Amino acid sequence: MWQVYTGSRTPHDRVDRLPAPPPWRRFRGGPPLPTPPGGTGNHHAAVSYRPGADAVRQVNAALYLRRPLLVTGAPGTGKSSLAYAVAHELALGKVLHWPITSRVTLRDGLYAYDPLTRLYAAERARGDGAAAGATGAAADDIGDYLRLGPLGTALLPYARPRVLLIDEIDKSDIDLPNDLLTIFEKGSYELVELARRAEPTARVMTADSTTDRVEIRDGTVTCRAFPLVVMTSNGEREFPPAFLRRCVTVDLKQPRTIDELTAIVREHLGEVVGDGTGQLPQGARDVIQRFYDRRGGGLLANDQLLNAIYMCHHASFSEPPESVAELADQVMPYLSSEATGPDDA
Repeated sequence: MWQVYTGSRTPHDRVDRLPAPPPWRRFRGGPPLPTPPGGTGNHHAAVSYRPGADAVRQVNAALYLRRPLLVTGAPGTGKSSLAYAVAHELALGKVLHWPITSRVTLRDGLYAYDPLTRLYAAERARGDGAAAGATGAAADDIGDYLRLGPLGTALLPYARPRVLLIDEIDKSDIDLPNDLLTIFEKGSYELVELARRAEPTARVMTADSTTDRVEIRDGTVTCRAFPLVVMTSNGEREFPPAFLRRCVTVDLKQPRTIDELTAIVREHLGEVVGDGTGQLPQGARDVIQRFYDRRGGGLLANDQLLNAIYMCHHASFSEPPESVAELADQVMPYLSSEATGPDDA
């Protein structure tokens, strides 16, 4: 089987069978770092997500080509969950999460440097040395004041790719996608404050704190296995062609049938509302049908359905059926007038 990621949700080591990258996507950072121990950081999302065939194919394309994956789709279609599902199945460790706002810059994703804390520490060291009658202060460790961001950590020379979730990139400043292009093409970046030093080597903190500090040599980080970069977008803006042609894209669709919606609910809430037989109670099936019927009148998200079923399940113990049905509608308000029924998905 050529596919490394299958959507099976069963962890395996098939990522080690990836062929060498294309010649134009080879990076030689080192020495190689092991995958951090532990889970993905969101176990429920990792094991409950059900990818479609298109998503599976495009994830594999991104892995083979060492290219970022741009994931679009309506709210609640599982764009972010896809990153956790891949990290879980391929045993790639904790997902590095970089949420985007209009104020975020490329530097925020790469690393942070705290010069004020370093200055205060140096002043305290000089004061303590003078009080003790010392003739000189010990040199400070710049690594204490450098911390890699999610993107900066993902580009460390890991032997296996890390998974980086860049969430809602369509909310970014207009320059960020183009700024990312340079980083994605080079697979490296410079820590300016470290590179300027006579000794441009230091042990710095990472974004996820799942490992000890890592050593940065010559003030530069270069990846070894290009990370699986999952960028989500709600379609609030268009991206420049130069950015799009360097990405693998996939558009996640809303479930088209009652059976698909039922399968999603069973994965997320089967243990909560189920009867132990794998079947959903009639009340849950009624809410699913109500959600399905209402989709023709406006935009609804799958997580609204999950919220409604969870609330109605507990309310049904003491409320009459008509009150429970009203509660379901209140928990599932339209997000916009855009229809998302089966004909629109």
